[in-house]
Formats: sequence, structure tokens, C-alpha cells
Amino acid sequence: MKFDIITIFPEIFDSYFSESIIKRARGKNLIEIMITNLRDYTQDKHRTVDDTPYGGGAGMVMKVEPVYKAVEAIKSKNPAGQKSARVILFSAKGKRYAQKDAARLKKYENLILICGRYEGVDERVAKHIADEEISLGDFVLTGGEIPAMAVVDSIVRLIPGVLGNEESAKEESHSQEGYLEYPQYTKPEEFEDWKVPKVLLSGNHKEISEWRKKHSKNKK
Repeated sequence: MKFDIITIFPEIFDSYFSESIIKRARGKNLIEIMITNLRDYTQDKHRTVDDTPYGGGAGMVMKVEPVYKAVEAIKSKNPAGQKSARVILFSAKGKRYAQKDAARLKKYENLILICGRYEGVDERVAKHIADEEISLGDFVLTGGEIPAMAVVDSIVRLIPGVLGNEESAKEESHSQEGYLEYPQYTKPEEFEDWKVPKVLLSGNHKEISEWRKKHSKNKK
């Protein structure tokens, strides 16, 4: 699976994508992550990616032209072309992202992720270039880079061969809609008078299973 991320701050991703599970997934060639600098698709000497909004108002708005050119350039390098790609714009007015979206997006060969900045992105990007708009929640971030990292992370761990134990993704929180995983404990058995539940130390797999079912939750 390939992730193409369009941003004006490409270095932001270097550290996060070079560690832990994502690093191993890249090392195994299970995923490919490419970072595209939006400024490479501008035409003026200042590499301008934003301008003042029509109608007035505070802040600057990201221009449609460089986004269009960047997306088209990425698609042209994909042998399967547009059919295998899904273009996502991160936006405060987008649909709230959930685990079911990670499972849905995992089915695409190529995800093209557009990271907005400034006051917003020209609406023509949302209407004519992106296939969908995604938000992490009802709050505003400085840009789309953190949402891009979150979306990549959530999808990568669902790809077969990425996690050391494939059962991990099946039993964790949100693996089913509304499901929250049971509490987890590890050594030491007692710390500051805080003890691990005795049933987990019993070795009785049936009782442990029943305890876990009892202590897992379904969000209402």
C-alpha cells in the first residue's frame, strides 16, 4: 500500500515515520510513504501556496492550482492511475474519522493525503479534487500533518504482517463498533498496594476469558 502526503512542511514526518511499527512496515516493503512538497508545484519565484480570500476575511487560503498539479503528478506515477487512488483532504469541516474508516481505506492501493494550512483550503479542492474530507474531531489544528500521521498509523497496523501478533488488531478497542477493550496488566503483581486482579494470575483460561468479557465495554 502506498501513502502520498502533500504538505508544505515535509520534514515534519521524518521522525514519526522512522520509528516503531511504521518503520518496520516500511522495512518489510509492506507500505510505501512518499512526501510531496506542495511548493514544488507552484509557478512563481516565491513558491506561493496561499492568497487572500475572496470576499475578505482574516487569514490566508491555500490555492487550488498547486494542489491540483501535485495530485495529478502523483496519479500519473501510479500504473493503475486514478481508480486505485483515494484523495483525502484534512479539514475541520470533514467527517469525523473512526476505526471503520481505517478498515475501509485499507482496501485502496494508494491514498493521497492533502494537508491543509492557514485559514483553510480553496473550496474547489474539496469539491473537485478530493474524494472525501476527514477531521479528527471537533477541534481545530494548525494543519493537516498530525491528522495525516494519525490516519497512516491507524491503517498501517491493520495491514497483514505489520503487527507481530495479528490477534492484537482483532481484540483491541474499536475493533468492533463501540467496543472498548478490557483492562490490561503486567508485572509487577503488586505496586504501591495496587494489585493485579487475582483471576488474571489463576491460569484458568475460562475464568480469565469471562473476566475480560465482563470488563470490556460497549460505548453507548
